[in-house]
Amino acid sequence: MRLGRQLGAALLPGSCLLCGGDSGNTLICPPCEADLPAMPGALCPQCSEQTTHGERCGSCLKNKPSFDRSFALHRYDFPADRIIHALKYGHQLAVVDWLGQRLAEKLAAQAFDTIIGLPLHPERLRERGFNQSVEIARRIARNLHLPLDRDSLIRSRATPPQAELPHKERQRNVRGAFECRRDFSNQHILLVDDVMTTGATLNECARVLKLHGASQVSVAVAARALKH
Repeated sequence: MRLGRQLGAALLPGSCLLCGGDSGNTLICPPCEADLPAMPGALCPQCSEQTTHGERCGSCLKNKPSFDRSFALHRYDFPADRIIHALKYGHQLAVVDWLGQRLAEKLAAQAFDTIIGLPLHPERLRERGFNQSVEIARRIARNLHLPLDRDSLIRSRATPPQAELPHKERQRNVRGAFECRRDFSNQHILLVDDVMTTGATLNECARVLKLHGASQVSVAVAARALKH
């Protein structure tokens, strides 16, 4: 109930999404933003899992992902998870602008050719009414003045939600679920999603993009669920 009241209060201009207090002209007030769970200082450069000295993690050494780098704003933990839920299930699209701007700031020093939001299957898109990953990608593209490709990568097979499956089954669940309709030869693609847990879905998308010529695929997410 308390969270519901806070999210309701956040609909008012100048109300913080998380605490309902005065946030001025931003979605989240400075104290709440300071409390968001930061990513660890030492990360695997490929999957953003925590490591001791910033080296590549054992999982990426054993089974190299198809994506080359990843960037995450926050750990997927309270209260960052509430921001994602407000967008994904509460349809609070103001979150998109906030996330898109901050991800664009984090990515400003990188060089990409094209930005792609993780596609939803048409059935899931009809159920939800919008694709939060594409909307975040759109804001990043706008801020970085880069092209957004909404049509070339498609989800051609409906699959059970990854969150409902054990981690070991997630890669098999999405295998062959995506198709690409464009040649991305020699391009560096930025693939955008809201949350990365095991990275299986993003990895499958990156695999398909590289089969269609992409030289590099980087991943950007609003939040990363860490093992430890």
